[in-house]
Amino acid sequence: AAHGDGIVFAWTATGGGQMRVRSLAYAASVLLALETEVAAAESAACAPDDGIALQVLGSGGPSADDARASTAYIVWVDGKSRVLIDVGGGSFLRFGEAGASFDELEFVGLSHFHTDHSADFPALLKSGNFSGRERPLAVAGPGGKGPFPGLNSYLQSMLGDKGAYAYLGGYLDGSRGLARLEPAEVPLEPAAAVTVFDDAGIRVQAMHVPHGIVPAVAFRVTVGETSIVFSSDQNLGNPAYAEFAREADVLVLHMPLPEGATSGTQLHAGPSRLGEFAADAKAGSVLLSHFMARSLRDFDENVAVVRNAYAGEVVLANDLLCHIVVD
Repeated sequence: AAHGDGIVFAWTATGGGQMRVRSLAYAASVLLALETEVAAAESAACAPDDGIALQVLGSGGPSADDARASTAYIVWVDGKSRVLIDVGGGSFLRFGEAGASFDELEFVGLSHFHTDHSADFPALLKSGNFSGRERPLAVAGPGGKGPFPGLNSYLQSMLGDKGAYAYLGGYLDGSRGLARLEPAEVPLEPAAAVTVFDDAGIRVQAMHVPHGIVPAVAFRVTVGETSIVFSSDQNLGNPAYAEFAREADVLVLHMPLPEGATSGTQLHAGPSRLGEFAADAKAGSVLLSHFMARSLRDFDENVAVVRNAYAGEVVLANDLLCHIVVD
């Protein structure tokens, strides 16, 4: 409610209270923060005792103006946080808010090494130091090219003897009481699907996808008969990707661009192409995520473009959103 020279918010979801803010922009960020706090309080519901759920840890992009954590997702299996895809900036906090456990993880997939997909990975490893985990942890990511390292070089640059976080070097060999990482680097060629993890009833396949000059991979996570495909950042220009994503129960697509964008198209597909692809792939449902201010500006219109091309269920990501896949 308007009040004097500011805006007063009253809320009850977290116990009641009020505050005065002095700009509509800040007011919007306050509302989103309160919504996220409520979502965090309810996030335990995302871990069904029996079934599969997809939880969004970060639904934003690389800019700090969207009031969202950067990209990260958890796949919950029978109440356990088993698979983590990407660990972008801010997702470290969301990981804890979701009630996820480093000790429960079977697999971590890093789609590429833009900071909004990987910056919080070392923070996650440091936190894991306190988990008591002893068994190895599988991690997969792309091969390198140009200024972008491959997964093995990325890990060495952080954890090696001369790495930025050499004190966590035990993750490379299992020493110092740390769980050993088991890396699987996806080769750039050929651009075909490879299996990077197959254990504990979970199978993960990876495929390189076009993201400008940045080596990037998409992941298909299969548990029993259920598949979730994480498209990562890409322009959907790899013809083989349609078969990789075919008939996924959930297809995660990133929408940082608005319809009609003239820049960034070598990196990302626009809304109409996203909808067309989802329809061609016969996805069971689509989760749209990785929003930026430019795609949020005319958000309803951009989502409508996707829905115009794809007739299935379209779920819109927010931080800590829980999407039950199988219950």
